[in-house]
Amino acid sequence: MRVLAIDTALAACSAAVFDSDAGEALASETQAITRGHAEALMPLIARVMDQARIEFSDLDRVAVTTGPGSFTGMRVGISAARGIALAAAKPVIGLTTLAAYAAPLLAQDDSTPVAVVIDARHEHVYLQVFGRGGRTLVPPRIASVTEAMRNASVAPTRIVGDAANLVAAAWPATEPAPKLVENLPAPDIAWVARLGVTALENQAAPKPVYLRAPDAQPQDAARLARR
Repeated sequence: MRVLAIDTALAACSAAVFDSDAGEALASETQAITRGHAEALMPLIARVMDQARIEFSDLDRVAVTTGPGSFTGMRVGISAARGIALAAAKPVIGLTTLAAYAAPLLAQDDSTPVAVVIDARHEHVYLQVFGRGGRTLVPPRIASVTEAMRNASVAPTRIVGDAANLVAAAWPATEPAPKLVENLPAPDIAWVARLGVTALENQAAPKPVYLRAPDAQPQDAARLARR
């Protein structure tokens, strides 16, 4: 199976073509950026496809991260993935950034829980805790840094995500320290692609996973009265 994977949900713009028969990525590129995903993504995908030496029609599916993360960034990636899949008549798979962060650690060892924490700003994080076999121990939610620390410290835990250092810094001296702290700005795009291979196909198009309302809200005073 050949999968085009796309990630623009956090501080990177990434794409990869993964061939499950070969067990490796045919091509991959990641740019570390916090803004400008819309301008960077399509040229980046074109370069990756050229390097992989395949056409969009040669793909079996498209995989894309759906968040949580940057509201604008994840919409850029989802729109691109849906457009490519529609034009190529291929299925499109949505994967959360939480699962993408956890995947390599669980593949390495699933006997120790993995707490994924993504910076949601204002001393809050997006949180999910995974256990053996990828089972969810704490479902996806937005939580204060303190609450996330408490959820993660119930057992020996590994922490990963762009807020890993933030949560680790709040760790109480009375609790055993985390076994691993990996502060990564974005998931590894190769693992987004690997998850795209194994994910079950869903007939519904992927949608953004927000976990909270946008910070910017329309003001009632600015609305025009209807006639």
